[in-house]
Amino acid sequence: MANDYDVIVIGGGGAGMCAAVEAHDAGARVLLVEAAGALGGSTAISGGVYYAAGTSVQRAAGIAADSADAMYEYYLTLNQHRVDPGVVRVLCDEAAPGVEWLISLGVEFRARDLYVSGVESVARGHAARGNGAAIAAALERAIRARPIDLALGNRVEQLLFRDGAVRGVRANGEDATARSVVLASGGFGQNADLLARYYPDGVASGDWSWCISAPTCVGDGLTMSQQVGASIGGHGRGLLLTTPGFSKQLEAHVPGWIVYVNPDGRRFVNEMAAYAVMAGVIKEQGGRCWAIFDEATRAAAKPSPDLADAFASGVIPLNWVAEVLEREANAGKLHRADSLEALAKRAGIAPAALASTVSRYNADCAAGRDSAFFKDARELRPIATPPFYAAEIRPAIVCLTSCGPRITPDARVLDQNERPIPGLFAAGEVTGNVLGERYVGGGNSIANAVVFGRVAGRSAAHRGEVA
Repeated sequence: MANDYDVIVIGGGGAGMCAAVEAHDAGARVLLVEAAGALGGSTAISGGVYYAAGTSVQRAAGIAADSADAMYEYYLTLNQHRVDPGVVRVLCDEAAPGVEWLISLGVEFRARDLYVSGVESVARGHAARGNGAAIAAALERAIRARPIDLALGNRVEQLLFRDGAVRGVRANGEDATARSVVLASGGFGQNADLLARYYPDGVASGDWSWCISAPTCVGDGLTMSQQVGASIGGHGRGLLLTTPGFSKQLEAHVPGWIVYVNPDGRRFVNEMAAYAVMAGVIKEQGGRCWAIFDEATRAAAKPSPDLADAFASGVIPLNWVAEVLEREANAGKLHRADSLEALAKRAGIAPAALASTVSRYNADCAAGRDSAFFKDARELRPIATPPFYAAEIRPAIVCLTSCGPRITPDARVLDQNERPIPGLFAAGEVTGNVLGERYVGGGNSIANAVVFGRVAGRSAAHRGEVA
């Protein structure tokens, strides 16, 4: 009996749209099924940064020597080689072609917006003009320019599994058959039960914890793949962002002038370190710390001009500006006291150690050099003018989850015996062996979605069955 389609893609976010476009362009009849009423998924509400090496954008910015090899070495080193090298190699090799492909679809990556988004020394963070919404819009235009069938507002209930192979999907009680199915349904950040089981760090901060992903990211792909015997990887992996808990808004930018101290009252990190590693660093301090500053710094706090577009669009909230800090102090969410000793007691920080830490920091400010953690001297602000402030900081914002079905380098889903499940592919946040224990830098998730969305689409179109 003939199939309804050659390829069915589950999920209309970045990975799913990439898979649908590439499957169509490889000659397949494609159905894209999305639980929400519109395309875009988490990609549409993201900052729109894409991580890649060896791109035309880098060359335009004067970076001529970067390469996929260097990106691969960095990826493995940062994760202490606890990643799947074959899959990561594909990500690194195909990341730059993915940038060029997005550019061909109308996404604008300006050389002046390129930045160092991880803990390496080279700029690989490609910030899309218009943020993630611009990437999603370009992909949607590509979808609608092709005869790809769309089923919006349809949550897939289960995979059709017959004779040892995935043969289609069931949604709203109706079946659609296909030679191949691509899982691109996102993560499970909006599912508290799955977080507790597969990413406990994501709920460790209790009421502070929340997730920035699309509301539809409830773990459908994880559970459906388990039902057909998929091997699950990436337990305990994901990305958390830090927050002072002022509001449930994305906390992508923290000013360099804050001073982090742990409960023992001592500094433990360069406060300008990349967010890719900050959650893990704070976890080692007991899962929370405090940002210390004084009245002079609070009164002068204003948005960074480098992020004017992001602030204006609402992608980054104005949490660290004078009026907001004053409001949060008045509301009791920000500790305030007329002396460091009183501030320490109010916040639960060791008073004598905090005094010593501040004294040393102030001396460094006067000397124009951070002798402890070598923070950019332009961000040094003395803590000398009362009242003094302490904002409790926790890694509590679930940015993405990284546990899910394991895939091969060509995006086939593996079963528990290390064999590909015939007819089943996966891409993006749903997968469990692409992202490592450490997020390599801003744009890692969108690169993952685009690269493996494209790979999965092509593979599903060309090789829907395993011999």
